[in-house]
Amino acid sequence: MSETSRPRILIADDREENRYILSRVLGGAGFECLHAKTGYQAIEISLTLPDVIVLDVNLPDISGYEACRRIKQDPRTASISVLQISASFVSPDDRVRALEAGADGYLLHPIDSMVLVATVRALLRLRRAETQARKTVDQWQSTFDAMLQGLAIIGSDGRLIRWNAAFAEICHPKVQIDQNQDAAQLLESLVGTSDPVRQPEPPREFQVAKRTIQVHVNPVNTQTGEALLILTDVTDRNLAEYALRTAERLAATGKLANAIAHEINNPLETLTNLVYLAQKSSADQTTTDLLSQASNELGRIARITKQSLAFYRDSQKPIPIDVGKLVTEVASLSERSVAQRRVRISCAAEPTVTVCGFPGQLSQVFSNLIRNAAEASPAGSDVVVRVRSTHRGDHEGARVSIHDRGPGIPEEIRDRLFDPFFTTKGLKGSGLGLWVSRTILLRHHGTIRFRSSVREGSTGTTFEVFLPTNEMIASA
Repeated sequence: MSETSRPRILIADDREENRYILSRVLGGAGFECLHAKTGYQAIEISLTLPDVIVLDVNLPDISGYEACRRIKQDPRTASISVLQISASFVSPDDRVRALEAGADGYLLHPIDSMVLVATVRALLRLRRAETQARKTVDQWQSTFDAMLQGLAIIGSDGRLIRWNAAFAEICHPKVQIDQNQDAAQLLESLVGTSDPVRQPEPPREFQVAKRTIQVHVNPVNTQTGEALLILTDVTDRNLAEYALRTAERLAATGKLANAIAHEINNPLETLTNLVYLAQKSSADQTTTDLLSQASNELGRIARITKQSLAFYRDSQKPIPIDVGKLVTEVASLSERSVAQRRVRISCAAEPTVTVCGFPGQLSQVFSNLIRNAAEASPAGSDVVVRVRSTHRGDHEGARVSIHDRGPGIPEEIRDRLFDPFFTTKGLKGSGLGLWVSRTILLRHHGTIRFRSSVREGSTGTTFEVFLPTNEMIASA
């Protein structure tokens, strides 16, 4: 009912004189009156949603009790206030019967006009309050369901009263929720302990399958014992925090590498010049050979310094990258650490394939893949790295393949290989290397895939990275 429109009152009475009198009284009080002669007609007009129905008990087709019951049972008309009136049904039992059928009030003829108007106005106030309460409940329920956090209300008996869609989604498919389910048992099945329900404390995090779930119980009403069980999926947040920490470490390493390179370059240049002069002035062949070896080693140090700077320094905007040259430099930097495992790196790269991107980030990807291949390789074997131009669909790009002769990847874990925090290295691995690598490649519009064999005599794994050449990438 609008606050400015006239309230609509349906008067249902088979006697015309009664309808006339009631209409005069209510119309004079500012109400718009509708008329019905029978119970069925009153039910039909009730579908137009009048604000109040004044319903006589004694109707020619069905009783006012039955008409009221049907109106109240219909969800479309259940909220309409019904005032039953009667001149013949005057006993307390009649009044009780009317109220039990759903009537909101009961008056007997002759009806005082002031009492009638006051009763109708009271019913209108009641309806406004119910409408506002229902609107508030609907708004609360909509807000409750729209929350990204999983929320469930726990009653004083420890059982679930109500929960939102996010709560059900977090619990699914490990736990199916039922009405009046014991909250402690639900948490026991979901995270392996019911402590948060029995002893509310600061939020705790639990691993549930591939996700990290934060559990917190917050008392709502200390008198009734009701509480709010909050489940929050913090997997993405934790991954974002890890990525931020990794980026900060890379930035700090880059600054340190830059400072070290500058400090090394000056004495390195001096040593190179001194060795050159010593070579020119020495007549002893043995000394000349030793100085030549020293010169070669100094040249290697200079190359390592230059490659380290290229590896850790990254631009704020994407730049053209020679993929073959970048992969060759990463492979060269990895040779020393790989050699400790008695594994060799064989790198064959075409230096003409150019893509647009962030060299530091791509260096991290290829370094991760080469390191993983070396760790999987048996002693005395080669990690084979190849860079080639290729086409994939309508896209021209660079394909980088990294192959090892390790034991291969078991079939049962292949689907989880790129999942965050999944590792086969125990405490030695974070389980984020491949996940971070794929994230970086997606940013460069690239892809990563692998094939692996565990067959005896032909074991090994090949990771393949594809980077398109003409894709625009957002700035860092």
